[in-house]
Amino acid sequence: MLIRFLFAFLFFSPSVFAQTKPWSQQMADAFMARHKDSIVIGNQKSARWDYEQGLVLKAIEMVWNRTGDGKYYNYILNDINQFVGKDGSIRTYTTSDYNLDNITTGRVLLTLAQQTQPGRERYQKAAALLRRQLNEQPRTKEGGFWHKQRYPYQMWLDGLYMAEPFYAEYALLFNEPGAFDDIANQFALIEKRLADSKTGLLYHGYDESRQQRWANPRTGQSPNFWGRALGWYAMALVDVLDYFPDNHPKRPQLVSYLQRLMPVVVRYQDPASGGWYQIIDQGNRQGNYIETSASCMFVYTLSKGVRKGYLPKNMLNNARKGYQCILDKFVKTDTDGLLSLNGTVSVGGLGGDPYRDGSYAYYLSEPIRKNDLKGIGPFIMASVELEIADEQPTGAGKTVGLDYFFNNEYRPSNTGQERFHYTWEDRTHSGFWLWGSIFRDLGANTQAITTAPTAASLNGLDIYIIVDPDTQKETKQPNYVRPQDVNEISDWVKAGGVLVMMANDTANCEIPRFNQLAQAFGIKFSDKNRNSVEGTKWEQGRLDIPPKHPIFKNTSVIYIKDLAIIDLKDPAKASLTAGNDVVIAVATYGKGTVFAVGDPWLYNEYTDGRRIPATYQNFSAAKDLAIWLLNQAKKDLRAQK
Repeated sequence: MLIRFLFAFLFFSPSVFAQTKPWSQQMADAFMARHKDSIVIGNQKSARWDYEQGLVLKAIEMVWNRTGDGKYYNYILNDINQFVGKDGSIRTYTTSDYNLDNITTGRVLLTLAQQTQPGRERYQKAAALLRRQLNEQPRTKEGGFWHKQRYPYQMWLDGLYMAEPFYAEYALLFNEPGAFDDIANQFALIEKRLADSKTGLLYHGYDESRQQRWANPRTGQSPNFWGRALGWYAMALVDVLDYFPDNHPKRPQLVSYLQRLMPVVVRYQDPASGGWYQIIDQGNRQGNYIETSASCMFVYTLSKGVRKGYLPKNMLNNARKGYQCILDKFVKTDTDGLLSLNGTVSVGGLGGDPYRDGSYAYYLSEPIRKNDLKGIGPFIMASVELEIADEQPTGAGKTVGLDYFFNNEYRPSNTGQERFHYTWEDRTHSGFWLWGSIFRDLGANTQAITTAPTAASLNGLDIYIIVDPDTQKETKQPNYVRPQDVNEISDWVKAGGVLVMMANDTANCEIPRFNQLAQAFGIKFSDKNRNSVEGTKWEQGRLDIPPKHPIFKNTSVIYIKDLAIIDLKDPAKASLTAGNDVVIAVATYGKGTVFAVGDPWLYNEYTDGRRIPATYQNFSAAKDLAIWLLNQAKKDLRAQK
């Protein structure tokens, strides 16, 4: 009888078995299963260019960055290609509507414009079309964007999320430094016109003309604090800071807005459930309810704000409590096995026809929907942030430096010349953007080391990565590895540093001088190459990882093409072999560690899931290696910082 009871408990108890995928992936997969070919929103009968589409696609992009699974990227690409023509025109979009909601999807246009793919110029052109709208957007007398042409003289909290993160990223990519003053002013006007001095909350909207029936005749403010409007504004702040230059004089002001708002939001968190109410400050009033989308938005903002260092660490507890409320009350599995999200209010607006007066009764009159995109997108985003939060201790306080001195290549760009090829910033196939993102998700800082290695330039680094030093074919005046560089790096490793050496096939890497460094640790990149791949015969680049590998614990099959084989002497040891060939080597040198491989194989092309078949687990290998490298960092080295 006891055995039967235990079997039943184990079989039926949902808490016993861990979920097979993180919540972010489960919800993204469910969404894509329900919207296979196009995203039709709410009660619409056809797909159109819409902010809800952009919101969810941005969330799916975050899942792609977390997994390296190309199906997420392909979903974004296929959806956008239904709207964006080869000339950069956007189907169903009309500039003269001057609707800030239409700007939001521009964020994924910028993502697509930064990827290596045929015809990517069309996404840049489409993004430029949205950017031109902002140039022409009607404004209040103080310079604030009207929310829409049909809502004259009005600024809504929603509009800050709709426009400003896109505006800031565009300005960063296309070198428009003056735009950041304008962006900062949009937030400053919201703080000036919509912040309530008593509660610290912000009203939903502001009418400069004072003509709307919902507008306070003295202040122009709408009458209530709507949860989702505050959520849009909070997300706008934490996202726009991703692109705002560190040295811009208005950046501290934006951070201060976030630091002012989020303690107020926490004050209005329901202590019993952990969620936030539809009308955020009236939780005890009849008819009010915990609303999903606002709760997800606040969880996202709190989690990301803590991760970025804008908010105190204890606010992560508020985020976790809010997220648990969402999981307990609103996340369900349907009979088809797909995840669903309940409890999202369908809409909340001001004015229009029929007229929305911004009253308490109005906000409670709007219907609540299941699987509304305004809840789905922020739920995925909040899930991703909390999944990252769980991993942050791995690399907390550690710094990963990537060499930009021996590898120092440039290409033409929108702003003249840009550094590329195995750099943190390069999001095309040739870059290490995704591997850098993995390190940052694990809590580490990433830095570019633009000068020769010295005690000063290496000070503060836990990991130093050198990739594919330049030949004269790549750079007119390459910086070769010199004997003094070998001495500096060797001393740093001996003191506890973790060195990563990634060579290349002999035709594409300055091997002889790079080997002077490698041989200091018993490693030599030979002139023999292996895994030459003909076209798409991917199996020719296959390498199998043995079970229980000390580095690649979650990886069984990887893809590396055209790599230099390694010869070894003490203290170096083989870490991965293929037949009689050493592919990866590791050396313990003093208190430090050296990792060597004959190819820069973890660049975006072979980790982001877009090119090679899913059989090959290069993204998993990149994460396994990042964790292993961070775990090698010695405390006594960090104590010297």
